[in-house]
Amino acid sequence: MRLVKTLPILLSLGAALGSVSAWALPNDQEQPIRIQADDAQLDDKNGVATYKGDVIITQGSMKVTGNTVTITRTPTGDIDVVTSVGNLAYFEQLQTAGDTKPVQGWGVTIQYHAAQNRVVLIDKAKVVDKDNNTTQGEKIVYDTVKKLASAGRATGNKVTEARPRIDMVIQPKPKAAAPTTPNTDPKKAK
Repeated sequence: MRLVKTLPILLSLGAALGSVSAWALPNDQEQPIRIQADDAQLDDKNGVATYKGDVIITQGSMKVTGNTVTITRTPTGDIDVVTSVGNLAYFEQLQTAGDTKPVQGWGVTIQYHAAQNRVVLIDKAKVVDKDNNTTQGEKIVYDTVKKLASAGRATGNKVTEARPRIDMVIQPKPKAAAPTTPNTDPKKAK
């Protein structure tokens, strides 16, 4: 693999991963991108990069893994879609400074649509947020700008495990300790 040919793809990948910053730590986009894989096929003419074999992509607090990760670019060179496929593909990323636990997502296929700021998890989809709230279903779509999620059937997509219903678990908010108040009962003040 020649660096001269891969540089435009890597720079575009950096731009795409950096735009995920709408739901990430502010400095994630300033961090170096590391891609580890057993094999890389780069087609600069058609704007496609495919990484295979236990692929791990990291940038700051963001991590994407899968058996195969494919990155496609638009004719102008911008990232179009990053697709991770695995058994199961995985992503994680801290949302705000001070978080100790990242948002985590799994699916047979995870797609990041850069222009739409949208992450789509298909087949055995599961998302766990920093508060351990979980959403599971055939398909989960997350808008990274509006911070909106929808879950349901993966209509039009082949799935390995049909899930006609979504399954959500929302954890109770921790209760704050009751403040102690001084004794104001005049009978007990003596």
